[in-house]
Amino acid sequence: MTSGRLYLVPNLLGVVDPSAVLPARTQQVIQRLSHWVVETPKAARAFLRTAGVPRPIAELSIAPLPSEPDPGSIDVLLAPARSGHDIGLLSDAGAPGVADPGAALVAAAHAAAVPVVPLVGPSAILLGLMAAGMNGQRFTFHGYLPVKAEAREAALQRLERRSRDEGATQLFIETPYRNAAMIESLARVLQPATAVCVAADLTLDTETIERRPAGRWRNEDASRFDRRPALFLLLA
Repeated sequence: MTSGRLYLVPNLLGVVDPSAVLPARTQQVIQRLSHWVVETPKAARAFLRTAGVPRPIAELSIAPLPSEPDPGSIDVLLAPARSGHDIGLLSDAGAPGVADPGAALVAAAHAAAVPVVPLVGPSAILLGLMAAGMNGQRFTFHGYLPVKAEAREAALQRLERRSRDEGATQLFIETPYRNAAMIESLARVLQPATAVCVAADLTLDTETIERRPAGRWRNEDASRFDRRPALFLLLA
């Protein structure tokens, strides 16, 4: 029996018309898939309704991917592909396998000779990197930095040193309700000339992308970025 494929399906980054950010091929695949592995079932069902999937959502197989998947659970999730069914892998937002547990399923698919097909769609990391005007040849994404102020600021100083030593752009994210605290830390602990870009609400009507030296962020009202999904980039 021919194996099914594992399609890596990008999710929306917020409330937006799918046709505005997802190309036709991606939408066509979404329409026909009946088996899904997802980060959060509730978010996945909302996305599939928004995408206009023709069959009732209740008829779809939507399996949650554990935050720390083990080989046994991965084997169960890939079972439909071994039976010839295509599977869609869906994150809560953006590209699957990036800053979520999807990479474990993708690695297991390769090991099981299940073809992996990445689809085009929004990725906050790439969109932010494109728009920041920083080094796109050498960059590192760090996910979330420490929550506590002292540890967060120490991490920012390490990233600044790394950027200066390697000439590499440093990217990271924050829980939206702590965005203002992150911007205040960036302005306080980085060297005044270090470039800082904040890219918020990417692909949405409220999209905001601003770059300026860290020293100038000290004069900004950071609260306007509060509770908005954002990507942070710095280049020393």
